[in-house]
Amino acid sequence: MKRAIVMVIDSMGIGALPDCREFNDTPECNTLKHVCEYNNGLNVPNMEKMGLGNIQKLKGIKQVENPTAQYGIMTEKSKGKDTTTGHWEMAGLISPKPFSTFPEGFPKDLIEKFITKTGCKGVLANRPASGTAIISELNEEHHKTKFPIIYTSADSVFQIAVDTDLIPLETLYKWCEIARNILDDDDWNVSRVIARPYKIIDGKPTRISKDRRDFSMVPSHTILDDIKNSGGRVIGIGKIEDIFSKSGITHAVHTGSNKEGLELTLKAVKNELNLPEIAYPEYNEHNNAKTGDLIFTNLVDTDMLFGHRNDAKGYGKAIEEIDTFIDKIIDNMTEDDILIITADHGCDPTVEGTDHTREQVPLLVYSKNISPKNLGIINGFDYVAKIIGQQILMHN
Repeated sequence: MKRAIVMVIDSMGIGALPDCREFNDTPECNTLKHVCEYNNGLNVPNMEKMGLGNIQKLKGIKQVENPTAQYGIMTEKSKGKDTTTGHWEMAGLISPKPFSTFPEGFPKDLIEKFITKTGCKGVLANRPASGTAIISELNEEHHKTKFPIIYTSADSVFQIAVDTDLIPLETLYKWCEIARNILDDDDWNVSRVIARPYKIIDGKPTRISKDRRDFSMVPSHTILDDIKNSGGRVIGIGKIEDIFSKSGITHAVHTGSNKEGLELTLKAVKNELNLPEIAYPEYNEHNNAKTGDLIFTNLVDTDMLFGHRNDAKGYGKAIEEIDTFIDKIIDNMTEDDILIITADHGCDPTVEGTDHTREQVPLLVYSKNISPKNLGIINGFDYVAKIIGQQILMHN
């Protein structure tokens, strides 16, 4: 059975796109290059061997004479610099119209409708902000009023933060579902509603990554649907099922860290993942033709914990941690497997601001059956969908 393994290192861009100024980004942004420079080089022997250092001059990542993988750069066709746009394009869905953003906060009528339908009685903030900063700033008022903290960013996101020792997690998720329905029903064109639960740990408001959920717009049609409809399995690891609003997914498991996501990906490659436990209720193993598997993993720590927090040191450590799993994954791949390592946008922790950056992304493609080569600059993240389609759909 043919399998494609796609690992997205969230926000590991490799240089500004020509239209970056339209997205309020500097042409100097280059997430991977700057993280390498800040850390005086990175220890990533497995990606180095694949050809990561051949893509671009990167401090501490050598150019190798005989790389083991195909390597190149993908530029984005869609108008965006966020998780949803990047992943959808990888799955073959181009977004020519940008999602809506709210640099002045959300309109009064939208907020009033949210308050009415949720019964939350009021909201705090309603402005663009760094998540960690706004939670620290408004935690005391949140505890006094029990109002949710509503904030956005340069991306198309409606974020809701609550202390789940004060407001139950189930209530937060319900409020997110209500917000998603309002945004869809009134055609606000907002990419994601994000649940941002936190708790007070050692006296400090601390976000709980494992309980974060994204409530995305529903994509019209992607290659995930094609695989599922042909009888294949689409196994989403991390926030993949949220990004695609469960469309085209047959199995899913959320993760609390990159390490957990990498361990689950390795288990999936080794056929040790408990698939019945994470299968969607409507999925019937016996009724499917098993045309092939897509193992689709999002590794979010680089973006969420380090990119947005301007932590270039932590970002580098996260990339190094990812690299330690790549040899194990490759060692357990069969002749019929293909591995794709890429990113969905940038989030340069060394430039001004805490938002995503409009960047091209690196691409590494490995299989025991393909010849290593320089792929050059590829127009469109949907090149990933073409590889997946050739691997799973055309060979079965």
